[in-house]
Amino acid sequence: MTLLLGLDFGTGGVRAGLYDLHSHKLVQVAEAPYTTQYPQLGWAEQAPADWWTALGKACRQLMAQAGHPQVAAVCVATTASTVVTAQADGQPLAPALLWMDCRAAVESARTAQVSHPMMNQGGDAVEWLVPKAMWLAEHEPEVYRRAARICEAVDWINFQLTGRWVASQLNASCKWNYDTLQQRFPVELYAELGIPELAQKLPPEVIKVGGRIGPLTGEAANHLGLSRDTLVAQGGIDAHMAMLSAGTTGAGELLFIGGTSVVQLMHTPKRIDVPGIWGPYPGALLDGQWLMEGGQVSAGSILNWLAQKMFGLDDAGHQQLIRQAAQLQPGSTGLLVLDYWMGNRTPYRSPDMRGAIMGLSLNHDRHDLYRASVEAIALGSANIFHTWRCEGIEITRVVAAGGFQKNPLWLQATVDATGVPFEMVPHDNLTLIGTAAAAACALGEFSDLQQAATAFTTVGRLIEPDPYAHEQYIELLGRYRAATDSVAPISCKPPANRVLGVRPAA
Repeated sequence: MTLLLGLDFGTGGVRAGLYDLHSHKLVQVAEAPYTTQYPQLGWAEQAPADWWTALGKACRQLMAQAGHPQVAAVCVATTASTVVTAQADGQPLAPALLWMDCRAAVESARTAQVSHPMMNQGGDAVEWLVPKAMWLAEHEPEVYRRAARICEAVDWINFQLTGRWVASQLNASCKWNYDTLQQRFPVELYAELGIPELAQKLPPEVIKVGGRIGPLTGEAANHLGLSRDTLVAQGGIDAHMAMLSAGTTGAGELLFIGGTSVVQLMHTPKRIDVPGIWGPYPGALLDGQWLMEGGQVSAGSILNWLAQKMFGLDDAGHQQLIRQAAQLQPGSTGLLVLDYWMGNRTPYRSPDMRGAIMGLSLNHDRHDLYRASVEAIALGSANIFHTWRCEGIEITRVVAAGGFQKNPLWLQATVDATGVPFEMVPHDNLTLIGTAAAAACALGEFSDLQQAATAFTTVGRLIEPDPYAHEQYIELLGRYRAATDSVAPISCKPPANRVLGVRPAA
């Protein structure tokens, strides 16, 4: 029996999963949490040391539950761009800037003004590593100067595991404007953006997903409860790695991850530029394929904020609220909500857009507000589908996963709003299985990553859209888009007391 270990570092914690290569099943899963700090408006930080502590806890628990079996290979997926500044020995110099951190809005806007071929491919995004590095250079110059490495969370974890500074081609292509065709960093672009040193601070070697990084160090092996000869395979971005187990590698096939945020991913066999959509990235994950990405920064986080922070509900109360809101028809509340709590990822690419609730009256109650917020998130997803369709890209198959399967109202609303059947996988472990596929490829069990993806494909249950509800959402989408055009110029204006300076003192 060949066992593979997948590690998935999400926003709230790390999951570790043992995968049996021959039975194609997850044997056991364990997880451990860590926290996020929000020191200022638009800021979101985590401590890399917390990731490492949580990883050791989850892995040791997992290995004990499974009877301490031999693991052949391990592979890591993390959120992105979650940016770490570190010394050469891996010691962090400051908290990591989480993927949702949007303090680099000004820097992101500057990248949009630069004319460079790799900007056409990678675009501008406040979440990406490059504008975050620009912010550090401007606002925390001492941290930037001392940083021997500015990297993604996946790179920092892999260094802790192996002692090697290497980059994932997936992250480098999608988040750093790395040129996969010429296999080079765009040093001239970094220089034009005022951070000429960045290329020397990034991990120097770029390895494709499924490539071999090396064995665990003795310290890492002890920390995880594994053998030193366990191979570490290259992984990458959590949602993107899930494509390897979703089977969405063909034209018109889309992976939809619904959770704290929403990610939509698809491949095309040739380059198609879609305004407002990230990419296309050549060979970021699979050779010969162009990867495109859409998504929403705030999704499930909005619903949790509403139920827990605003309404003071526990989990049981939240589920009761979902059931109450599900009794309402689409658009019946008369409310229109815009889902830009932390800005918009696609298709508007604005970190400064903010949420809005319109049409309020004294007869509205909390299940009206909740229903309209669910509809807003579903409409945000439908708007991304609309953007693809406007460029002639038809979505013929959707495989879905993530925490939104625990919220049947949100799930069905998304299916109804997009008008496409979803194949919903029965678990939210697609990323873990995707990392196992990459680990198997690194072991030489498959000739390439595409073959591994085919072997690791997960089958889901089909959820059909309701034709009547879809018609209602078509009308709502028109209102949603019109309201965005009207409200965005007002909501994008930051408050007068907004601070974009250095991190506040502890």
